[in-house]
Amino acid sequence: MRDYKTSYKILKSSLEEKGVNVSKVEKKLKALKIETPSWGYSDSGTRFAIFKQKGAAKNVKEKIQDAAEVHKVTGICPSIALHIPWDVTDNWNALLEYSLSLGIKPGAINPNLFQDPDYKLGSLCNPDGKVRKKAINHVLECIDIAKALKSKDISLWLGDGTNYPGQDDMRERKHRLEDSLKEIYDNLQDDMRILIEYKFFEPAFYNTEIADWGMAYNLCMKLGNRAMVLVDLGHHALGTNIEQIVAYLLDEGKLGGFHFNNKKYADDDLTVGSINPYEFFLIFNELVSAEEDGIKADIAYMIDQCHNLKPKIEEMIQSVENIQKTYAKALIVDRKSLKKFQQDEDIIMAEKIITEAFETDITPLLFKVREEMGVPLDPLEFFRDSGYLEKIQIQR
Repeated sequence: MRDYKTSYKILKSSLEEKGVNVSKVEKKLKALKIETPSWGYSDSGTRFAIFKQKGAAKNVKEKIQDAAEVHKVTGICPSIALHIPWDVTDNWNALLEYSLSLGIKPGAINPNLFQDPDYKLGSLCNPDGKVRKKAINHVLECIDIAKALKSKDISLWLGDGTNYPGQDDMRERKHRLEDSLKEIYDNLQDDMRILIEYKFFEPAFYNTEIADWGMAYNLCMKLGNRAMVLVDLGHHALGTNIEQIVAYLLDEGKLGGFHFNNKKYADDDLTVGSINPYEFFLIFNELVSAEEDGIKADIAYMIDQCHNLKPKIEEMIQSVENIQKTYAKALIVDRKSLKKFQQDEDIIMAEKIITEAFETDITPLLFKVREEMGVPLDPLEFFRDSGYLEKIQIQR
């Protein structure tokens, strides 16, 4: 790997011939920030079983330790998303101090509105006003936690829906949801955001309250400027054109964040970029295209995966590397030529520009960036050789 520099020079020369500003690309890669999820470091499974792994994090401090290790070997993961009450502690100030001591900031705070038995018929949409109030109060508690941890984002996924026709009035549930969200929104600090996630089905199997990006967008528009749509890559029906959704939300100024993962069937929580890497590249292509066109967006790049079979930390590193690699490929698209071919209605050449960037071996460029950042050229290999996993298996 240390002899990558010859390959880097060849790649750089090739890219610059196409008008790509390689120094600018490297600067953007160094500025990339990806948030890892606390729940990705602890034991998880399927509906049928929990698959325990030796050394898996058992509390929020151990999750932060593992997140710090991922950041150490990648250099681009300085924050950790927390889930309440999974990550609850009796001293938030002490947790913040501990987290910062490891070089990690608390990131998005995720309320849990799906596990409590009271939420069997819904949380923010429940027909019982007492249950709705309980759900609202939980989110307000999460806002207070975010204040204590100096976090700016409340990431809200809602499992509400119905399982049977006639179970409840759909329009009434919509009204309850709007009223509940309005109360939550009004309690945000001025520098806070609420990121509203959507999912086309599950756990409710008849209707889901926020089933697609249009419903989430509509709610955000009604709430105000600090309500943004969060796109989870696993939350769409098969064949959905996610990159078009991304482009639309970017143009509307309503794309607030991502939950990166991958799926084969339905929200499978697979390694980012492992099933359809070309689709993932096309999503990043829209993000870079919008940025190049001057669209300024504050987008939270977050991973949302429960690693059931792969080792927790190693799969997290894999996902981070895949995101970094895909972003790099999107950054090297020859946009000047692409625009010309689009204007000339040359479909073949326009597509060729996209596919050439996707098929480029970007590894030498990534090595150069990582070396300048002072992180391992191969983060996964470095982690495997570091002894960290063996250490925590003994300690935990």
